[in-house]
Amino acid sequence: MTAENEIDYGKLTKRIIFMDNDHRHAKMTIRLKHDKMTMAAFFRHLMTGYIEADERIMSYLDDVRPISQKHKKKSKQLRDKGQATLKDFGLSDGEVENIFDLIEEEHPEL
Repeated sequence: MTAENEIDYGKLTKRIIFMDNDHRHAKMTIRLKHDKMTMAAFFRHLMTGYIEADERIMSYLDDVRPISQKHKKKSKQLRDKGQATLKDFGLSDGEVENIFDLIEEEHPEL
């Protein structure tokens, strides 16, 4: 599911704030201008990727988050296996989403 297709509920006034130093803020501002992207759009895209467990985001997080090497290896193996399974069945992301919707309809207690 992409941000455009996401269910619109609640207020659009939630702020997500964190602190960083002036130098990194300036570097990010310059980079965003270079890429013709607003800071809000950048963070919304990253949040969508994280929420939807986008492989590219999850792989990067495996590299930077403080978890054991064993857990990183297992996480990567499971993602790779899942991707291989999807390819074996020839399922697109939309078809996978439909399968989960059907399962939810049949078994709402899950």
